[in-house]
Amino acid sequence: MRGIAINVGANTNEPGVRAPVDADGGFEYVPIPESEPTAEPVPTYADLELATDLPPGTLDRPVHLDPEFAEYPCCERYTYGDEHAVKAGPLSALSAGDYVFFYATLSVAEPADWLPPEWGAFVIGQFKLARDPVTGEEYERLPADERAAFANNAHVKRESFDARVLLAGDPDGSALYDRALLLSDPASGTTPNRLVTDRSNDSGKGPWWRRPLRFDGPATRDLLATRNRGDVRRWFG
Repeated sequence: MRGIAINVGANTNEPGVRAPVDADGGFEYVPIPESEPTAEPVPTYADLELATDLPPGTLDRPVHLDPEFAEYPCCERYTYGDEHAVKAGPLSALSAGDYVFFYATLSVAEPADWLPPEWGAFVIGQFKLARDPVTGEEYERLPADERAAFANNAHVKRESFDARVLLAGDPDGSALYDRALLLSDPASGTTPNRLVTDRSNDSGKGPWWRRPLRFDGPATRDLLATRNRGDVRRWFG
């Protein structure tokens, strides 16, 4: 069993704001805007009925709803697609039963001693892979019934299908979290805690919060157990 954590969700570039996290770890998942033409209608920010205060003129913008979490508005299953080699490459090397963790940078809406002062990186959800990752070329050759599992994915809805990899999550091991799992140190959002520096392959130097973070089997189990126990404080410092 292995795991990879990748950055997703709204940020200060697109749509111009980070989603908030509160003092008990509650947060809102806000996707980025859709940047490409689509072959069929996709949800707008207004359709998601978000509590996050978005920049003026944003509500009518279509969203790139990826990852897709079954429990989230306008979603059906657990799917994810990516067209960028820096993410698609390591994701394609995973296998059924491995884990993908999705992390986002969130703005701290309510101060707490365990939270950074302004913003931080937080794991917000996970997939346990229901099947081996599907490359873009493999997707084009899938039988219709298998392709249907990805029908609501944002990359499949684009006029030009562009995903280098597609992932399907097992409902029994996949979820959008209720409480965010902190990857930053409480002192600063740019400083990683030991979940990053001790358990992943990343040095924590530079903009680590934008990079894929790789976890071996024991580290993946630690990450899962930390989320289940809610004891992320043991990794501070």
